[in-house]
Amino acid sequence: KEISERNVIRKHFWTELLKISKTKTRLHSNITPSSYNWIGTSSGINGLGLNYAVRKHDSQIELYIDKGKDCDKENLSIFNKIKQYKDKIESDFGHSLNFEALDNKRACRISYLCKGGYRDDESTWKNVHSKLVDLMILFNDTLKPVLKNIN
Repeated sequence: KEISERNVIRKHFWTELLKISKTKTRLHSNITPSSYNWIGTSSGINGLGLNYAVRKHDSQIELYIDKGKDCDKENLSIFNKIKQYKDKIESDFGHSLNFEALDNKRACRISYLCKGGYRDDESTWKNVHSKLVDLMILFNDTLKPVLKNIN
């Protein structure tokens, strides 16, 4: 099966990000790079993933809430419980976050968008990766107490 150019580039993007990540945290240390536009690991709560996502010219970190098939209401309930802490989360994180109920989908997402994607010059990737990893560490640390309260 022929692999598209974008899949090859994305896998390389994730390979390099995970190299940097492993020097700073164990959070994503047990995952392997893929050719998809996202990679992630569990937050420690089933159905709540801490993901990186990448597009051509931007990237994001996110908490993706998806307990699975037929769990639309549960996903939205969890999202709404977390959203009650929005001001505290954003204050502790130091940035505004995107709280998305993802209408017409079963999942919900809380994310932070950054400049820099897989189609940008590879010489810029190290800075993008380092920023994403640092933000993910902070994001995880910020969300941990909130997730404990809602679990």
